Amino acid sequence: MRTIINYLKKLRANSPYAVWLLKYTKPYLPALSLTMLFSIAASLISIGTAVVSQQLIDNASIGKTITSNIVLYILCILLMQLIQIISSMFTVIIQEKFSFGIRKQVYEKILHSCYHDVSKYHSGDLMTRLTSDTGNVADGIANIIPRIIILVVEFLASFIVLLCYDPMLAVFALLLAPVGGILSIWLGKKLKVLQTKVQESEASYRSFITESLSNILIIKSFRTEDYSTEHLQELRDDRMKWVIKKQRMGLVASSGMSLTFQAGYVLALAWGAAKLSTKAITYGTMSVFLTLVNRLQSPILGLAHTIPQVVNVLTSAGRVMELQNLPVETELKETITPQNVGVKVEHLSFGYSDDVLFDDASVSINPGEFVAIVGASGIGKTTLIRLILSFMNANAGKIQFFNDKNEQVETNANSREFMSYVPQGNTLFSGTIEYNIRMGKKDATDEEVYEALRAAAAYDFVSELPQGIHTVIGERGYGISEGQAQRIAIARALIKKAPFLILDEATSSLDEKTELAVLEGIKNFSYHPTCLLITHRRSVLAYCDREIRIDNKQITEQPM
Repeated sequence: MRTIINYLKKLRANSPYAVWLLKYTKPYLPALSLTMLFSIAASLISIGTAVVSQQLIDNASIGKTITSNIVLYILCILLMQLIQIISSMFTVIIQEKFSFGIRKQVYEKILHSCYHDVSKYHSGDLMTRLTSDTGNVADGIANIIPRIIILVVEFLASFIVLLCYDPMLAVFALLLAPVGGILSIWLGKKLKVLQTKVQESEASYRSFITESLSNILIIKSFRTEDYSTEHLQELRDDRMKWVIKKQRMGLVASSGMSLTFQAGYVLALAWGAAKLSTKAITYGTMSVFLTLVNRLQSPILGLAHTIPQVVNVLTSAGRVMELQNLPVETELKETITPQNVGVKVEHLSFGYSDDVLFDDASVSINPGEFVAIVGASGIGKTTLIRLILSFMNANAGKIQFFNDKNEQVETNANSREFMSYVPQGNTLFSGTIEYNIRMGKKDATDEEVYEALRAAAAYDFVSELPQGIHTVIGERGYGISEGQAQRIAIARALIKKAPFLILDEATSSLDEKTELAVLEGIKNFSYHPTCLLITHRRSVLAYCDREIRIDNKQITEQPM
């Protein structure tokens, strides 16, 4: 009784996953229904083939003509094969569309979720959820759930036909169903835990590969190639341990179930042989007995075998749902005229856990100002930028944008429409230089691209490349220097012509002469944005109207 209660509790706990799956299945229900109808038709024809074979054998045993029986039997087989081919094609198409549909929606949710919440997940774990987990869910919707329905229909049809031939044998075969149900409950409970471990170990495995490849220069510089390989092997061994445990559990359960049903088949064979010996049935009926008993047991066995797959689907659905439940960024409908934009930070408080970076801090940056933010490393300069960009939310206080028309709006995701941002490090994508720059403005003309390159002091070196702006660069700007990559990133920000520009150590890889040329280009660009610049170089301050410092959890203005 306790086992049943616990099982019902688990069903209730998994019900949100089922509701979520149903929600994502709705657009594909017509195609799935058609696929299931094809498969059900194939199953029914298969059962009909057993009846045709009985008539064929009985007619042959008494010397009647069997030509029509053979033709009908062949037609049944051909029709069944044709239906199975069509059903398989539909299934592949649905699975691919469904898989991409979920993956796209989860991808969009990640992009629109709060940066602070998304950054808690390792990129390798996110990739596992976007690929392996969404693949499991898609497979469940396109294959497993329709298969369960088809197996139920096949079981009922076989039982009804067998009942017409021999009620006693049909009831006996039906009694084997509880055996499959009990084993399925036990197996599902065990496999849920093991599948979670398998997915977690895969996430760790992928995370390490992603991270190590992204930091390959660190690995090479510290000569930790062998250590990294050994650690990869350790992660793989851990994953293999859980895969083997899961596989072993599944094999033990399926073997036990197979033996149970084999025993049932032997008893059906003995029952039929006994009836045949007393001439209570014909040879054809005997063949139907064996075929239908097998048809009756196969769905039960098939349903039990789908339990591990259902567990995989529910486990993966839970991991995908976790991403779907991430809080979405705040987007306010109110906005301001995107011209001559400044920002006011009032009574800001923020910290990571117990590490407080700002405590009742305030500062105001007026439209058109060129302001430098300075301070020691780790003091909160980049954090302040992320708060202004609304990548993260303040614990207290507010950040407002304003313009010279006295319009105001609190920072939110929509504020980035009138902002441009150049973050730290190499942030280029693989593709052409033109592709990277046009990410700042999709409909930019070639002249606008060249204008942005000139302002970023990048026009000369790009023009000297064999393909110019059409030169293809690799991931993270492979093929050009760090300084050149930074200038292309600055050109990407400038081409947007946003009234508020943020440069976070955006010139750190440039020599002083090139850095000053970039700042001069920004100053003389065709539009004059409000510029917020994080820097450690004193030489940059000559181009700034003001200098603000972050120190002791406060933001203070420094004399120039």
